[in-house]
Amino acid sequence: MKKVLLFFTLSLGCVFFIHSQEIITAERYLEMVSERYGVIKDYEANIVIHSGSSEMSGTVSHLVPDFLRIDFTRPSDQVIVFNGEQLTVYLPEYRAVLNQNITQNRRPPSAGASLASAQGLGLLRRNYVPSFITGPGPVPLDSGSQEKVVKLRLTRRSISEGFREIILHINADTRLIRRIEGRTIAEGLVQFDFTNIKVNQGIPEQRFIYDSPASANVYNNFLFRDAD
Repeated sequence: MKKVLLFFTLSLGCVFFIHSQEIITAERYLEMVSERYGVIKDYEANIVIHSGSSEMSGTVSHLVPDFLRIDFTRPSDQVIVFNGEQLTVYLPEYRAVLNQNITQNRRPPSAGASLASAQGLGLLRRNYVPSFITGPGPVPLDSGSQEKVVKLRLTRRSISEGFREIILHINADTRLIRRIEGRTIAEGLVQFDFTNIKVNQGIPEQRFIYDSPASANVYNNFLFRDAD
Protein backbone atom coordinates (compact mmCIF):
# COMPACT_ATOMS: atom_id res chain seq x y z
CA MET A 1 0.00 0.00 0.00
CA LYS A 2 2.85 2.39 0.86
CA LYS A 3 4.43 1.76 -2.53
CA VAL A 4 1.08 2.44 -4.24
CA LEU A 5 0.63 5.71 -2.34
CA LEU A 6 4.21 6.75 -3.12
CA PHE A 7 3.74 5.98 -6.80
CA PHE A 8 0.43 7.89 -6.84
CA THR A 9 2.02 10.92 -5.13
CA LEU A 10 4.97 11.02 -7.52
CA SER A 11 2.70 10.61 -10.54
CA LEU A 12 0.42 13.40 -9.34
CA GLY A 13 3.42 15.65 -8.81
CA CYS A 14 4.62 14.97 -12.34
CA VAL A 15 1.20 15.82 -13.75
CA PHE A 16 1.14 19.16 -11.94
CA PHE A 17 4.71 19.87 -13.09
CA ILE A 18 3.87 19.15 -16.72
CA HIS A 19 0.78 21.34 -16.67
CA SER A 20 2.70 24.17 -15.02
CA GLN A 21 5.17 24.29 -17.93
CA GLU A 22 4.37 26.16 -21.13
CA ILE A 23 4.42 23.92 -24.18
CA ILE A 24 6.77 25.69 -26.57
CA THR A 25 5.71 25.25 -30.17
CA ALA A 26 7.84 26.48 -33.07
CA GLU A 27 5.32 29.26 -33.68
CA ARG A 28 5.51 30.33 -30.04
CA TYR A 29 9.31 30.19 -30.02
CA LEU A 30 9.51 32.40 -33.11
CA GLU A 31 7.11 34.79 -31.38
CA MET A 32 9.40 34.86 -28.32
CA VAL A 33 12.38 35.68 -30.52
CA SER A 34 10.35 38.45 -32.16
CA GLU A 35 9.47 39.82 -28.71
CA ARG A 36 13.17 39.83 -27.81
CA TYR A 37 14.00 41.89 -30.87
CA GLY A 38 11.01 44.13 -30.14
CA VAL A 39 12.85 45.70 -27.18
CA ILE A 40 16.05 46.29 -29.14
CA LYS A 41 16.50 49.92 -30.16
CA ASP A 42 19.84 49.51 -31.90
CA TYR A 43 22.02 46.59 -32.90
CA GLU A 44 25.60 46.05 -34.00
CA ALA A 45 27.41 42.85 -34.95
CA ASN A 46 30.14 41.37 -37.08
CA ILE A 47 28.63 39.77 -40.17
CA VAL A 48 29.92 37.16 -42.61
CA ILE A 49 27.94 36.42 -45.77
CA HIS A 50 28.45 33.23 -47.76
CA SER A 51 26.88 32.93 -51.19
CA GLY A 52 28.06 30.04 -53.30
CA SER A 53 31.87 30.14 -53.26
CA SER A 54 32.06 33.84 -52.38
CA GLU A 55 32.44 35.31 -48.90
CA MET A 56 31.86 38.85 -47.66
CA SER A 57 32.46 40.20 -44.16
CA GLY A 58 32.13 43.42 -42.22
CA THR A 59 30.13 45.18 -39.51
CA VAL A 60 26.37 45.64 -39.57
CA SER A 61 24.56 48.41 -37.68
CA HIS A 62 20.80 48.76 -37.26
CA LEU A 63 18.74 51.51 -35.64
CA VAL A 64 14.99 51.24 -35.16
CA PRO A 65 12.91 51.50 -37.22
CA ASP A 66 14.58 51.36 -40.65
CA PHE A 67 18.21 52.42 -40.46
CA LEU A 68 20.73 49.84 -41.71
CA ARG A 69 24.41 50.04 -42.56
CA ILE A 70 27.02 47.45 -43.49
CA ASP A 71 30.68 48.48 -43.64
CA PHE A 72 32.58 45.72 -45.40
CA THR A 73 36.14 44.67 -44.76
CA ARG A 74 35.78 42.11 -47.56
CA PRO A 75 35.41 43.58 -50.17
CA SER A 76 37.43 46.32 -48.53
CA ASP A 77 35.63 49.69 -48.13
CA GLN A 78 32.37 48.54 -49.74
CA VAL A 79 29.36 50.09 -47.99
CA ILE A 80 25.59 49.57 -47.97
CA VAL A 81 23.47 52.20 -46.20
CA PHE A 82 19.71 52.59 -45.84
CA ASN A 83 18.39 55.61 -43.93
CA GLY A 84 14.70 54.80 -44.25
CA GLU A 85 14.28 56.77 -47.46
CA GLN A 86 17.35 56.12 -49.62
CA LEU A 87 19.42 53.02 -50.29
CA THR A 88 23.09 53.72 -51.08
CA VAL A 89 25.65 51.17 -52.25
CA TYR A 90 29.30 52.09 -52.70
CA LEU A 91 31.35 49.76 -54.91
CA PRO A 92 35.01 50.75 -54.54
CA GLU A 93 36.12 48.36 -57.27
CA TYR A 94 34.19 50.43 -59.81
CA ARG A 95 34.40 53.77 -57.96
CA ALA A 96 30.62 53.82 -58.20
CA VAL A 97 27.88 55.02 -55.84
CA LEU A 98 24.41 53.57 -56.49
CA ASN A 99 21.47 55.47 -55.01
CA GLN A 100 17.83 54.46 -54.91
CA ASN A 101 14.94 56.35 -53.35
CA ILE A 102 12.65 53.91 -51.54
CA THR A 103 8.96 54.46 -50.85
CA GLN A 104 6.87 52.61 -48.26
CA ASN A 105 5.15 50.49 -50.92
CA ARG A 106 8.36 49.65 -52.77
CA ARG A 107 11.08 48.14 -50.64
CA PRO A 108 14.16 46.32 -51.89
CA PRO A 109 14.24 42.54 -51.33
CA SER A 110 14.95 41.63 -47.69
CA ALA A 111 18.45 40.36 -46.98
CA GLY A 112 19.66 38.42 -43.99
CA ALA A 113 20.87 41.55 -42.24
CA SER A 114 17.40 43.11 -42.28
CA LEU A 115 15.70 39.85 -41.30
CA ALA A 116 17.58 39.96 -37.99
CA SER A 117 15.35 42.76 -36.69
CA ALA A 118 11.87 43.14 -35.20
CA GLN A 119 10.51 44.25 -38.57
CA GLY A 120 12.18 41.40 -40.42
CA LEU A 121 10.91 38.81 -37.94
CA GLY A 122 7.41 40.24 -38.29
CA LEU A 123 7.59 39.57 -42.03
CA LEU A 124 8.87 36.06 -41.43
CA ARG A 125 6.01 35.25 -39.06
CA ARG A 126 3.48 36.40 -41.64
CA ASN A 127 5.04 34.80 -44.69
CA TYR A 128 6.62 31.58 -43.40
CA VAL A 129 5.54 28.52 -41.41
CA PRO A 130 8.02 27.62 -38.63
CA SER A 131 8.97 24.17 -37.37
CA PHE A 132 11.72 22.85 -35.13
CA ILE A 133 14.50 20.94 -36.84
CA THR A 134 15.51 18.97 -33.73
CA GLY A 135 13.02 20.16 -31.12
CA PRO A 136 13.04 23.18 -28.78
CA GLY A 137 16.25 22.14 -27.01
CA PRO A 138 19.64 23.66 -27.95
CA VAL A 139 21.98 21.69 -30.21
CA PRO A 140 25.51 22.38 -31.53
CA LEU A 141 25.68 25.14 -34.15
CA ASP A 142 27.83 22.88 -36.32
CA SER A 143 28.97 19.31 -35.92
CA GLY A 144 31.44 19.23 -33.04
CA SER A 145 30.81 22.88 -32.10
CA GLN A 146 30.61 23.92 -28.44
CA GLU A 147 28.20 26.72 -29.36
CA LYS A 148 24.56 25.75 -28.78
CA VAL A 149 21.55 27.08 -30.68
CA VAL A 150 17.88 26.34 -31.29
CA LYS A 151 17.20 25.64 -34.96
CA LEU A 152 13.98 26.70 -36.69
CA ARG A 153 13.03 25.83 -40.25
CA LEU A 154 10.77 28.38 -41.97
CA THR A 155 8.83 27.24 -45.04
CA ARG A 156 7.25 29.86 -47.27
CA ARG A 157 3.50 30.21 -47.40
CA SER A 158 3.51 31.73 -50.89
CA ILE A 159 5.63 31.16 -54.00
CA SER A 160 6.14 34.94 -54.20
CA GLU A 161 8.72 34.83 -51.39
CA GLY A 162 12.33 35.13 -52.50
CA PHE A 163 13.57 32.39 -50.18
CA ARG A 164 12.06 28.94 -50.57
CA GLU A 165 13.23 27.99 -47.08
CA ILE A 166 14.97 29.80 -44.22
CA ILE A 167 16.74 28.23 -41.26
CA LEU A 168 17.30 30.33 -38.16
CA HIS A 169 19.99 29.37 -35.64
CA ILE A 170 19.05 31.13 -32.40
CA ASN A 171 21.17 31.49 -29.28
CA ALA A 172 19.18 29.71 -26.57
CA ASP A 173 20.30 32.09 -23.80
CA THR A 174 19.95 35.48 -25.50
CA ARG A 175 17.32 34.55 -28.13
CA LEU A 176 19.37 36.49 -30.66
CA ILE A 177 19.87 35.12 -34.17
CA ARG A 178 23.34 33.65 -34.61
CA ARG A 179 22.95 32.45 -38.19
CA ILE A 180 20.47 32.67 -41.06
CA GLU A 181 20.51 30.20 -43.94
CA GLY A 182 18.33 30.88 -46.95
CA ARG A 183 17.56 28.67 -49.92
CA THR A 184 16.48 30.68 -52.96
CA ILE A 185 13.94 29.64 -55.58
CA ALA A 186 16.90 28.79 -57.84
CA GLU A 187 18.22 26.42 -55.11
CA GLY A 188 21.08 28.78 -54.27
CA LEU A 189 22.29 28.89 -50.67
CA VAL A 190 23.00 32.12 -48.80
CA GLN A 191 24.28 32.17 -45.22
CA PHE A 192 24.56 35.10 -42.80
CA ASP A 193 26.58 34.69 -39.59
CA PHE A 194 26.34 37.22 -36.75
CA THR A 195 28.96 37.36 -33.99
CA ASN A 196 30.03 39.85 -31.30
CA ILE A 197 26.45 41.11 -31.09
CA LYS A 198 25.83 44.30 -29.10
CA VAL A 199 22.40 45.81 -28.50
CA ASN A 200 21.07 49.12 -27.17
CA GLN A 201 24.43 50.89 -27.30
CA GLY A 202 22.92 54.26 -28.25
CA ILE A 203 23.86 54.27 -31.95
CA PRO A 204 23.21 57.80 -33.37
CA GLU A 205 21.37 58.49 -36.63
CA GLN A 206 24.51 60.23 -37.91
CA ARG A 207 26.09 56.81 -38.43
CA PHE A 208 23.68 56.25 -41.31
CA ILE A 209 24.78 59.37 -43.19
CA TYR A 210 27.19 58.34 -45.91
CA ASP A 211 29.54 60.78 -47.63
CA SER A 212 30.64 59.17 -50.85
CA PRO A 213 34.15 59.73 -52.25
CA ALA A 214 34.33 62.81 -54.44
CA SER A 215 35.96 60.82 -57.24
CA ALA A 216 33.17 58.23 -57.41
CA ASN A 217 30.59 58.17 -60.20
CA VAL A 218 27.02 58.47 -58.92
CA TYR A 219 24.16 56.49 -60.45
CA ASN A 220 20.65 57.30 -59.23
CA ASN A 221 17.60 55.01 -59.28
CA PHE A 222 19.62 51.95 -60.22
CA LEU A 223 16.82 49.56 -59.16
CA PHE A 224 13.83 51.39 -60.63
CA ARG A 225 12.70 54.90 -61.50
CA ASP A 226 10.49 56.87 -59.12
CA ALA A 227 7.84 57.05 -61.83
CA ASP A 228 7.74 53.27 -62.36
